[in-house]
Amino acid sequence: MRDAFGEVQSVLVLGGGSDIGRAVCVRLAASRCRTVVLAGRPGDDMEPVADAARAAGATTVEIVEWEATDVDSHRKVIDDVFDRFGDIDLAYVPAGILGSQDAFESDPAFAAKAVDINFGGLVSSCLLVAERMKAQGHGTIVVMSSVAGLRARKDNFVYGSTKAGLDAFGQGLGDALHGTGVRVVVVRPGFVRTKMTEGMDAAPFSTTPEEVAGYIVDGLATGREVVWAPPLLQYPFFVFRLLPRFLWRIVADRAAG
Repeated sequence: MRDAFGEVQSVLVLGGGSDIGRAVCVRLAASRCRTVVLAGRPGDDMEPVADAARAAGATTVEIVEWEATDVDSHRKVIDDVFDRFGDIDLAYVPAGILGSQDAFESDPAFAAKAVDINFGGLVSSCLLVAERMKAQGHGTIVVMSSVAGLRARKDNFVYGSTKAGLDAFGQGLGDALHGTGVRVVVVRPGFVRTKMTEGMDAAPFSTTPEEVAGYIVDGLATGREVVWAPPLLQYPFFVFRLLPRFLWRIVADRAAG
């Protein structure tokens, strides 16, 4: 349960090897968060995240196995975390893959798998987390959407569509949980310089995992339901969403070029 100052004391990270997840854990542990549970696949390189959380001040840090696409195992994993660690104040959900549009188009099965990883598996897990948080009477779920999901471009529409689905799910889940003591925060980052984007040309307004973590933690403290990273992105994307389709195609083509 959050302490007398309203600070997060425990966090579950679904996608425990995430660069942004690491930055979030470090920032929380440097404050009053003492319990960090990292959930992911064995090959997700979660040990460095665990070490960073301990170094920042977390006293209970554990790694558990969780696979986004193995939906049959989700209830057991989520229930085990809540049963063993008690109240979980925050569930941070950065799990996902980027892929490339060319790879998705050449291998539709890979595209379908990306949908399962980025959307379907997170829907299953977040619903289970919400169930347990409602039972404890408090908690926050933070889902990582993307500006790519606000209006899909032809050069990343498979990835963008998974984020569009997750964004809508997060908003709807937040509405459904209103009044229960549980809330949902949807994070919409732009280009973030992480291991997932390594080798790619940075887009305008690019940022870092540490900066995104700062926006998220600030959003938690101020009660925001949507966090833009960086905040400036909300203004061009307000316009982009209103553009007629023929104009959007021109904008998207120039961005891709």
